[in-house]
Amino acid sequence: MIARLAAELGPWNWMVLGFALLALEIVVPGFFLLWIGLAAIVTGALSLALWDASWWMWQVQVLVFLALSLVAAWGGRKVMGSDKAPESDLPLLNLRAAQMIGRTATLTEPIRNGRGRVQLGDTMWRIAGPDLPVGATIRVTAASDADLELVVEAA
Repeated sequence: MIARLAAELGPWNWMVLGFALLALEIVVPGFFLLWIGLAAIVTGALSLALWDASWWMWQVQVLVFLALSLVAAWGGRKVMGSDKAPESDLPLLNLRAAQMIGRTATLTEPIRNGRGRVQLGDTMWRIAGPDLPVGATIRVTAASDADLELVVEAA
C-alpha cells in the first residue's frame, strides 16, 4: 500500500513529508522538525524539476534530503542563536547562598567543632568555620548552594 502510494505521488512524496513535518513541529515544538521539513520541501521542489532525469533515483533523492537536512539544521541553529544562556543583570537571583557572600553577622550561637548556625535576614543558615563564641562578628567568605552551607571567618 505504501509503495503504491509512493509510486502514485511521484515527486510529491517529499512535499507531503515536508508539510507533515511542519505540521508535527506545531504539535511538538522545538524548532528541529521545522528545518527537516524545509529540507524535505526543497527536495520535493528539486524532484519536480528533475523527475525525468535518469540519474535522479530515490537513492540520490535521499542523499540530497539528508544533506539538506544537515545544512538546514546547522543554519537554523545559527539563525536561532547559540546554546549559551543570555547574560543576566541578576546572575545570583536563584543562588540564595551565593548572595550571602560578603555579609557580616553577629553569632547568637557559638561555632563548635567547625560547625554552627547564624541568622542572616529571615533565614537561619548552617555555617562552617573556626570555633568562635557567642557575640563574635563573622563574615561569609564562601557558599555552597547544594547543601545550603556558608563558610565564615572572624571579621
